[in-house]
Amino acid sequence: MHGSVMLFLASVLKANDVAGREVLEIGSFDVNGSPRTHILPLGPKKYIGIDTAPGKGVDLVVDGAKAHEHFGENSFDIVICCEVLEHAADWKAIVSSAKRVLRPDGVMVFTTRAPGFQYHAYPGDFWRFTDLLFGVAFQDMKIELLCGDWEFPGVFMKARKPKDFKEADLSKVEAVPMVQPK
Repeated sequence: MHGSVMLFLASVLKANDVAGREVLEIGSFDVNGSPRTHILPLGPKKYIGIDTAPGKGVDLVVDGAKAHEHFGENSFDIVICCEVLEHAADWKAIVSSAKRVLRPDGVMVFTTRAPGFQYHAYPGDFWRFTDLLFGVAFQDMKIELLCGDWEFPGVFMKARKPKDFKEADLSKVEAVPMVQPK
């Protein structure tokens, strides 16, 4: 995980946001750093990391696109999904599931890579995102902060699920396809 992601997490999630709350991390396999190292010292009631395969930082093997099926709707106060969407063939399913598993007034933090970031296949590298695309994909949320990292191209967002949440249709929202090197 790039250092800019950890700095973003530290700037948007403080002890008063996390203490006593239930946290779900989607895509928790620790490749080169984990949100867990920042979140656990803030005192969450529960922290569960899920990923599609077992490994360091993975508490349960659950596909992020099916988190709502596994845990149920409105199950977590905080959902974190960092540096995952570009690796998911069906990124829309992960976004939808994250929104559904989040409780009303809960906080969601997403980070991903933008156009210009190098190809990095693990396990695949399919997409790049822009802040404009995130604004559309998360139009059904209350976006509190949406910004980019232009040195290491990425998009970072903190949003809150409104009490009157009605999920937006993402069928026509398209990410930028990643051209894979030959």
